[in-house]
Amino acid sequence: MSAAPRTARGEKTRRRLLEAAEHVFAAHGYHEASVSRITERAGVGQGTFYLYFDTKLDVFNELVEDLNHRVRQAMSEGSRGAASRIEAERAGFAAFFRFTAEHPALYRVVREAELVSPDALRLHYSRIVEGYIDGLRDAAEEGEIGDIDPTVAAWALMGVGEMIGMRWVLWGDGDAAPGDPADPTASGTREVPAQVLDEMMRFIAGALGRPALVAEVRSAPDPAGALGRPALAPDPRPAADDKEES
Repeated sequence: MSAAPRTARGEKTRRRLLEAAEHVFAAHGYHEASVSRITERAGVGQGTFYLYFDTKLDVFNELVEDLNHRVRQAMSEGSRGAASRIEAERAGFAAFFRFTAEHPALYRVVREAELVSPDALRLHYSRIVEGYIDGLRDAAEEGEIGDIDPTVAAWALMGVGEMIGMRWVLWGDGDAAPGDPADPTASGTREVPAQVLDEMMRFIAGALGRPALVAEVRSAPDPAGALGRPALAPDPRPAADDKEES
């Protein structure tokens, strides 16, 4: 169990260790990562690590929770002020794609958690999907989307976002020209292009029973300046509801 820093300096050290762990786990994977690699990256001694974390698994679990908190915060802030559910979907997804482009460890660490720490994996997805289900249920009750099962829709839309992000952000090569559409590594980019987001939202609006709203979202102003188009995200439970980081 992690020890709570008692000073601002201690909190900064703990944050440096989490940032170093994000880099090391993303670059080497859980099994090749080590406490020494993390402390070397953070610029602290190994003894300092154990003031804040008990084991490598402990810092891994903390990192999953930290990334989860930050991505939900990014999506919540990105979607704030959306005029409709479809607008909110777009803004939230755009914020999610920006975050994953800046923090590719989100994908890599969460995927490893399936084998390394199933409880951390469960926490990550549960915290996102709970708010998403609630948001879709509310939108259906208000007539913003069609009569759909919010649980099925939430998991389906999360899958769409994850795969689009993997193909155009995580697996892409920004220095290469686009290749075969069936090649997962041939997107030729490290960010989701505006036209891909457009097509994704056209698909989502149709699935949610509101295809006519896509034109409104495309022509709306883009408060976040995201991807050259309006943005918004799944309706995650506000990150502020989480316990404060120790």
